[in-house]
Amino acid sequence: MTDSVHKPEALVTLDGYAPSDPGAGTSMAMFPLFGLDVAALTEIFTNLGEKAYRGRQLADALYKQRATDLDQITTLPQALRDRLAAEGWEVGRPHIAEAFRSVDGTERYLVQTGLQTVETVWMPEGDGGAEYSDDSDEESTKESASEGSRSPSAGFRRATICVSSQIGCAVNCQFCLTAKLGLQRNLTPGEIAGQVVSVLDRHKVELNRNRVNLVFMGMGEPFLNYDNFMAAVNLLIDEVGIAAPRMTVSTSGIVPGILRFAKEKVRPKLAISLNAPNDDVRESIMPVNRKWNIAAVLDAVRTIPFRNREKVTFEYVMLGGVTDQPEHAEEVIRLVRRANLPAMVNLIAWNPGPGIAFNSPTSESVAAFQQQLLAAGIQTYVRRPRGRDIYAACGQLKRTTEGAALAS
Repeated sequence: MTDSVHKPEALVTLDGYAPSDPGAGTSMAMFPLFGLDVAALTEIFTNLGEKAYRGRQLADALYKQRATDLDQITTLPQALRDRLAAEGWEVGRPHIAEAFRSVDGTERYLVQTGLQTVETVWMPEGDGGAEYSDDSDEESTKESASEGSRSPSAGFRRATICVSSQIGCAVNCQFCLTAKLGLQRNLTPGEIAGQVVSVLDRHKVELNRNRVNLVFMGMGEPFLNYDNFMAAVNLLIDEVGIAAPRMTVSTSGIVPGILRFAKEKVRPKLAISLNAPNDDVRESIMPVNRKWNIAAVLDAVRTIPFRNREKVTFEYVMLGGVTDQPEHAEEVIRLVRRANLPAMVNLIAWNPGPGIAFNSPTSESVAAFQQQLLAAGIQTYVRRPRGRDIYAACGQLKRTTEGAALAS
């Protein structure tokens, strides 16, 4: 093979990347095609002396036709598929190793990425949060129990996929089970985008007919894996065909990442994990606040050129007795007003987990908190917990194998 940034040896330099196990009786590790953009795929073929259009054919097979094996890519001649395999290439898309279904229809997946798994969540009809706030459909933030419990074969009107960017997390939010894993490694662009495509494939999603939103709110802090995260976003936009306004990325407040994000020409919407009414409380539950306090985060967000009708979402995890009182709501109102940003608030009742010493707020305190913000003219949603019984809800992802397992 000629020297090239895209030959298999070069892929090993990707952060956290490991080639697939060649298996018993073989000596060659395989390297994934999934995760490479059209330019990279085209270069592979030109290095093999093939026509450049083969790169587009392969990209369509990987990202639109969702091929999982080279032999499925019949737009390429058999001899060319054999040559790719001989050169050490495979499709290499992450696959769903285990699946768990909640009583509310939510599904949680352990997605195999190399020797480790990462978690991804499918929420039919969404969770009533702000990711639907700009829909023209007035019913976009509503969901009936019967719709939420539909099986994959029964169809759906819309769905949300919650995607991970790292295995584990380094931010160490005190209310989050994922924090207990620590940071194990960054995911590659193919491993991030592969979660989405594997779930789309499982549910037979047709993007021209079914409405799907993506929230990068799973395991990890996306802005601490910025390059790989944005490379995955570009793959999902350019190759898979999911529009950027259908995506939301959540950050705990990584200021350098927000400043980079502000310069992106095409990007998801932004959500800030605020989770507290002031710096003192926020620092006690989110150590990242010691490095970038609320004012620094807001200053960074102000550099973003927001699109028409676009708003930043402030996510606010409500901890019983800690952040859910009327005085906290008043502080949040003042904070949002001072921010002077096009903004909305997502209220998230804390989802319990073993070994975490917080209490969930009462439904009455959540409703009262929302009404205070609404009365102050602040657009406010309550994110309905999805998949609590299978550890799929916000802050519960920890690669547990508890729950009603399904065929993967």
